[in-house]
Amino acid sequence: MVLLGACGTEVAGQGDGRPASAAEPIPWTTMEPSAVTGVRLGADRRTLLLDAPVPSGPRPCVRRLKAVLTDPMTDLVRVQVTFTSPSGDRASGCTREGKATARVRLPEPLGDRDVIVDSRTRFTADGAAPPALRLCGKLGCTPPVTGCTPDSYDQALSAAGAPEHTYRDAERCDGGWLVLDFSWRTGPACGDSTGPACSSRLGDRWFFRAKRTGWMPITRTSAGGCRSVRRVEPAFPASLCASLAPLPSALHPGFPPPSPSGKPGRGAPATATP
Repeated sequence: MVLLGACGTEVAGQGDGRPASAAEPIPWTTMEPSAVTGVRLGADRRTLLLDAPVPSGPRPCVRRLKAVLTDPMTDLVRVQVTFTSPSGDRASGCTREGKATARVRLPEPLGDRDVIVDSRTRFTADGAAPPALRLCGKLGCTPPVTGCTPDSYDQALSAAGAPEHTYRDAERCDGGWLVLDFSWRTGPACGDSTGPACSSRLGDRWFFRAKRTGWMPITRTSAGGCRSVRRVEPAFPASLCASLAPLPSALHPGFPPPSPSGKPGRGAPATATP
């Protein structure tokens, strides 16, 4: 849950010179839900129903659940969901999670506007199954279609679960099939140092097939040629993989077991395995 400061909530025993007492009631604090998991449009086309996880327990844990417009409607609708709860103190018993629905009536029908909830989550009616709106992903509400484009390669990296700050080393693409080589920095944070440990990298090679929803990962390997991918997907075109060289060994460092003395074995780095 996200605690909102400066919301007029007074905490017992603070600011009045008196020590807090265990017998004093647990304060209710204004919060935002950790997420809004779904948005639906009412039959009047101007009421939004927003589903969110909220604290739950043996006693009441939520009051004043509400959704409000934070800005005048433009090409977007910006909404904030809040409630009050004692769940910031585990003694309240509000240690479980339930679901609640907040409502807000718009000044006019939603139309083709997208909805931004709590400044971070976006929903759209485009491509959704009414009355629900569709939750947009990390690549936005209309991810790039498969193709041999930088935006499309970014979608493939996301589908493969590539680490943050990954950068592409090479790609081979024909619109229906894709090979991506990528790598990312590892080791200590050393500023602008050029030391080997600071500039070390790890890398991967992934193969993809185009689907309606985007690039779908097939398999990964550090080997060259087509053998690894065609073992999984025989239809993968040889023109994209036959001449692939193995990934440089520097991108896949080895970590031999320690020697009997407890020190790193011959040729092993002294730093921990990333």
